[in-house]
Amino acid sequence: MITGLDHVQLPIPSGGEADARAFYGGLLGMKEVPKPEQLRANGGLWFEARGVQLHLGIEEELSAARKAHVALLVRDFTGIAATLREAGRPFDTDRRVPDRVRAYTADPFGNRIELIADGDGFSQRRPAPM
Repeated sequence: MITGLDHVQLPIPSGGEADARAFYGGLLGMKEVPKPEQLRANGGLWFEARGVQLHLGIEEELSAARKAHVALLVRDFTGIAATLREAGRPFDTDRRVPDRVRAYTADPFGNRIELIADGDGFSQRRPAPM
């Protein structure tokens, strides 16, 4: 039986580590964590934030996740919007689900990232009964 989510892995191209650090560490404020020594030769990076790990793995023939995505909870939604827009990154709000504050961006490799205001996450609030 499933007890939780451990991590999500997204693809990045070989040599994309600097761009990944700038986006995930710099813009999103995630902390880079060391990979186990046995996996370091594969390249890529690992990041974490409160309750989530994101693994970025090297794919020689990168096919970015454009529909599939990771959804990250954000404490300062207005602040992350300003940070991403100032950096020239997309920040497209999505109001299709009432009473949920969320938007989409993309990492430097084209992977879709959903950002949800902390407290509005689908695993945090249940919809009202119909």
